[in-house]
Amino acid sequence: MFPYVEERFSDDEVAVLQRYFTNVYGPVFALVNLPEVVKGALFARYSRSAKSLRRLFLDEFVCDLDISGDATVDATVGLKRAEELYERVFYEYGDDSVAQIGGVHLACEQASNILTKVLEWGRLMAYLEQSTRYIGYDTRMANGHYRYYRPAAVLDSSLGARYVGDMDRMFDTYAELMPTLQAWLMARFPRQPGDSDFVHRQAIRAKALDSLRGLLPAASLSNVGIYGSGQAYESLLLKMRAHPLPEVRTYAEMMLTELRKVIPSFLQRVDVSERGGQWSAYLAETRSQTERVLERLWPDAMPGQPAERLDHAPGEVRLVDFDPEGEDKLLAAICFAASTLSETEALRRVRALSADDRVALLRAYVGDRKNRRHRPGRAFERIDYRFEIVVDYGAFRDLQRHRLLTIEWQRLTPELGYTLPDLVVEAGEEPTYVESLERSRALYDAMLPDFPLEAGYAVALAHRVRCVMQMNAREAMHLIELRSGTQGHPSYRRIAQQMYRAIAEEAGHRAVAAAMVHVDHGWADLERLEGERRAEIRRARREGLRT
Repeated sequence: MFPYVEERFSDDEVAVLQRYFTNVYGPVFALVNLPEVVKGALFARYSRSAKSLRRLFLDEFVCDLDISGDATVDATVGLKRAEELYERVFYEYGDDSVAQIGGVHLACEQASNILTKVLEWGRLMAYLEQSTRYIGYDTRMANGHYRYYRPAAVLDSSLGARYVGDMDRMFDTYAELMPTLQAWLMARFPRQPGDSDFVHRQAIRAKALDSLRGLLPAASLSNVGIYGSGQAYESLLLKMRAHPLPEVRTYAEMMLTELRKVIPSFLQRVDVSERGGQWSAYLAETRSQTERVLERLWPDAMPGQPAERLDHAPGEVRLVDFDPEGEDKLLAAICFAASTLSETEALRRVRALSADDRVALLRAYVGDRKNRRHRPGRAFERIDYRFEIVVDYGAFRDLQRHRLLTIEWQRLTPELGYTLPDLVVEAGEEPTYVESLERSRALYDAMLPDFPLEAGYAVALAHRVRCVMQMNAREAMHLIELRSGTQGHPSYRRIAQQMYRAIAEEAGHRAVAAAMVHVDHGWADLERLEGERRAEIRRARREGLRT
């Protein structure tokens, strides 16, 4: 299973696991024979646990389930299901709607932080990724290795020893700073009256994890839980098979093997040369052709060039495109669904409204939003905003998970500099932190000539990446209100707040901004403190109900 670590289980544990997981030892496996609520709860717990999904199931879930009736089931050999109907309707006649109905819960473990972004690319799937805010990377795996991906081609080269040595040292620095920073934070933010020691320590640990995650390289391994339809998996696998990075293509084959144990009919076209084969070839060809043309036109602007090309302040949000008449069009869209007017006539009448009438119309449509989940209707989708953002890769990972928008990003390099957390500076650990980031850059530079794609594994999460995000006003409301929340990471909270100001001030869409009443414009010392307090209250209530 190299480069993946095979987890060990007892014979009794294997006897249980093989009933519910299509693979007992590999890093990719599907969940079967379990109630949907159990699979959902497993994935939810998964994102905040350092355990593998199978270990989590054994330790925290199986004791609450009646598994006696499943003793003869063996999910690891594949499920025998009636295929005739699917073959006739889906494969022979090509009715894709059939493949939209059957879904699979798939666990993807030991995936690098570059691979996880590929896995989470699709819009029509659900994902839960292991969080660096709750899980430390200061412990080693069962084989004694730190949790980072080891590309075979690099290890077999003259750079293999350096790759492992530099990666280990980066993780060593992370592990050494974790207790030091937690001790400093305990003194800097003493426990408040009414908070338990547990709540305080959890909030302190989350703050330390937030501050130090930038030291982790993009090679750091993560676990991702995915739920999607057969059609969504087919689309994802075809893209992964065309990806230039070997890790992605290898993982695609493991995913296909496990998915075929559950929904074989939905994935038959993946291997058909004139269908899936042509699709993957098309994706690979258009990507390479585009790169060749750009390299001829602007060779100085291609990935791998050493010159820093930072054309605006790091971490800044730039609103690069918007519609100056957006608010008129929004009001016309509001009128269209509630009247008999054509779109053109509604827009003409809106333009003639007084300021008071415009305000009244928008207020009626938005209503009294008691929480951020109360969002107005699809008229807000009439306006689009396109932002260019330069942000550290750690925060980008959180922003990238918003899928009801268009997002594109450039290849991860150290050329745009890095983010240095204020708390690290205040704690006096800036030299150690920066030294580790410089080691990351030096490793990247050494790998770049021979391994231009794999060099991205060496880039630390504190280094910045440039991306564009295009979204309508309704999605902007969701993203900005969610990511500006007090419990959020400071890096993406700052981005959300800047996006809000760009809509209100640069676009001049003050009415749209005014509808975002749940944007948090402040700051918090311990972002997770309030959340930990609420969690403790919920735990106490559950215990009270049990007694």
